[in-house]
Formats: sequence, structure tokens, C-alpha cells
Amino acid sequence: MANADKLTTRISTKGQIILPSTIRQRREWTAGTRLVVEETAEGVLLKPAPAFPETQPKDVFGSLPCKGKPKTLGEMDLGVLAEAKRHAGN
Repeated sequence: MANADKLTTRISTKGQIILPSTIRQRREWTAGTRLVVEETAEGVLLKPAPAFPETQPKDVFGSLPCKGKPKTLGEMDLGVLAEAKRHAGN
């Protein structure tokens, strides 16, 4: 956005701001969209909030039960290939 195209808004007495509709439409931010607010050296940054909390492998490791003997990498590759072919209709 060039300097001539910069948009302005005001803060209400309740501390609310209205984002210009052109920005909301371009970003597809509708009423109820959750935003993360970050203070940066350059100003305030708004980003869509993630739909799910961030997880690490240690958070989910062992979540799915395993029955039977573990599969080898080769067996897993064959299973993935078979499922891909099934979805492709081959």
C-alpha cells in the first residue's frame, strides 16, 4: 500500500478500533474473527489466531494406541501407495 493509500481509523472511548472494510475483505476477516495482537518495534501487528493450539511431538506422542506388531518403513510405504491408488480410482 503506497503512502497515498494509507488508511486511518480512530480508537473509541471503549478502546475499540474499526479496521477499514477494504482490509477486512482482502483478509477475509469477518465478524467474530479472532486476532492475535503483537506489539513490535514498528507498531502493532494483527494476525489471525490459530484454530488450534500449537503442539509439540512430546504432547501427542503415544496418543494413538498400537495393536499388533509395529510396521516396517517398507510396509508403511506400501500402505500409503495402496491408499493413494484407491483414492485415485486405480
